[in-house]
Amino acid sequence: MSESGEAIEGVYRLTPPAAGTVRAPVVLDSPHSGAVYPARFRPRIPHRELRRVEDSFVDELFADAPSAGATLLAADFPRSFIDPNRAVDDLDVGMIGGPWPHRVNPTEKTRLGHGLIWRSCPSERPMYDRPLPPEEIAWRIETFWRPYHEALESELTRAYAAFGAVWHLDCHSMPASSSPAVPGRAGARADFVLGDRDGTSCAPAFTQFVRDRLRAMGYTVRVNDPYRGAELVRLHGRPAQDRHSLQIEINRALYMREAALEKTHGFAGLKRDLTRLVGEVCDYALSRTARFAAE
Repeated sequence: MSESGEAIEGVYRLTPPAAGTVRAPVVLDSPHSGAVYPARFRPRIPHRELRRVEDSFVDELFADAPSAGATLLAADFPRSFIDPNRAVDDLDVGMIGGPWPHRVNPTEKTRLGHGLIWRSCPSERPMYDRPLPPEEIAWRIETFWRPYHEALESELTRAYAAFGAVWHLDCHSMPASSSPAVPGRAGARADFVLGDRDGTSCAPAFTQFVRDRLRAMGYTVRVNDPYRGAELVRLHGRPAQDRHSLQIEINRALYMREAALEKTHGFAGLKRDLTRLVGEVCDYALSRTARFAAE
């Protein structure tokens, strides 16, 4: 991988720590900020409405993370096309127009219409006016989902091999107000929600560290309420092996107008705070590892 990173056009962008910085065993990913819509998608939902389910601008909020010593991976494809934060078998076979030759294990996300391949858009509107051929599902998995997962796994493995531990921040945004489809407190949300799957995807001390740093900056923070963390932190978080994975949800009201899909004046200040947070996480990680990556 070059110093400037690598990309698969329309799939992901991977940016390593900036030249001259101390590389830390910290990897960030933004799986839901993608806005490159494949021509083969052809949903029945208007494009403007699909844009509303993106984690808009999250990749930009964390764009300076490499200057702090972290690696940043960002998806280019939209979650409504295929969701990298779902397991490959979290699939509704009822929307497939033919036999699916692989095992399926649909979860509550699939029941709600938002599994690996979304059956519906929020408000329960059907995403497609046709069944999807099995070949289409397989193409999406092999062309988009799998390369993203392989890139993230590769970076986490690289950091772990070099340092003997790794810290992963899975970065998202959330609507300013609760949806009826999401359990938890109704109405306005905290500024941040941290999800560690009830202490199973990272050491509680790391969750507490991130919570305390955000609170020290003046933000309100909740933990595992209403978001506990989904597939990516479940898959990569193994704290007993010093593999720590924490989901971070950012309230969109801090930095954008949701209806207009536009940044507000709060964007720049939030970006500075998040770059500072990543730097503090890198310092935290380096202070807990005995070996350092070769430059």
